[in-house]
Amino acid sequence: MRNTCVRYWMDNKGITRNDLQKLCSTLAKNQDTPWVTLLNSQARQSAADRAWQSINRFYQNCRAKISGKKGFPKFKKYSRSVEYKLTGYKLSDNRRKIKFTDGFKAGEFDLWCSQRTIIYYSEQQIRRVRVVRRADGYYCQFLIDVERQENHKPTGQVTGIDLGLKEFYTDSQGNTVDNPRYLRKSEKRLKKAQRRLSKRFRKGTKQSNNYHKQRVKVAKLHLKVSRQRKDKAIKDALALVQSNDLVVYEALKIRNLVKNHKLAKSISDASWYQFTEWLNYFAKIYRIVCVAVPPHFTTQDCSVCSTRVQKSLSTRTHQCPNCKTVLDRDHNAAINILKKRFSAVLGVSPMSD
Repeated sequence: MRNTCVRYWMDNKGITRNDLQKLCSTLAKNQDTPWVTLLNSQARQSAADRAWQSINRFYQNCRAKISGKKGFPKFKKYSRSVEYKLTGYKLSDNRRKIKFTDGFKAGEFDLWCSQRTIIYYSEQQIRRVRVVRRADGYYCQFLIDVERQENHKPTGQVTGIDLGLKEFYTDSQGNTVDNPRYLRKSEKRLKKAQRRLSKRFRKGTKQSNNYHKQRVKVAKLHLKVSRQRKDKAIKDALALVQSNDLVVYEALKIRNLVKNHKLAKSISDASWYQFTEWLNYFAKIYRIVCVAVPPHFTTQDCSVCSTRVQKSLSTRTHQCPNCKTVLDRDHNAAINILKKRFSAVLGVSPMSD
């Protein structure tokens, strides 16, 4: 459905979101697409909504005149996900089973939930259900309409963090968090698994069952790395928010940084963007201040006297010839990041007496 909507937008001018919704109704009555008729009506609308989200994002990037690619909508592989709104499924009374009631008649499935199960929420709070296919199975994602607020006891602590590759981040107090380098550690197993997959590939013929089994193994390894990064980002962001009243980080443009092909893999493996997204998310829940500041010259400037000291990437120690300050490069940058926030708002430095 999503690919059909994207193709319809490409072939016609002036297509709006309402036009894509009308297209879904037209396809449901078309004998050439009987599978659309079997799909729940709200699931068809959700597919059109996802197509419009990608189209609208492309329009926004064009208006913002961002450099490089604008995110032109792409076709996605089918059978990856399906989304229901309020109909098309039915939950059991104990919320441990879900039954799909659309024309495909997929049947009833068990739900294996964590400790925070959906039994605590009413059916009116469940706004959408999305079935997603992953390398290790199928998952149900529930969109629940509930306001989440956590109590945060003021700590009186403020911190600035400098994101890096040697250490994941260094704060303005000099504390560091290790960079786990999940992809680098998994490369040996990935290399071996991908080599086996390549040997089992037969060009021009139908692939064997062993090929598809090995393809799933490779996909599971990549999925594990992705989950490790996400888990690390959530835990580090939550710990940082719970222990501070103000968190300041640098607004890095990852798109520009990965143009350095010598560091692109390490930057992607660090997953800075995902970490900052979770940082902002938890800051809203715990109602603390989390802001991003421009990263210009945070590494080069001295955090004590503001003298600009040029450094290469290999220089790991900040040595100021003016005030004789000696600090770790990342620690100096973290202090400058915190000072940028205070100097912009109050015109004073948090490190001064």
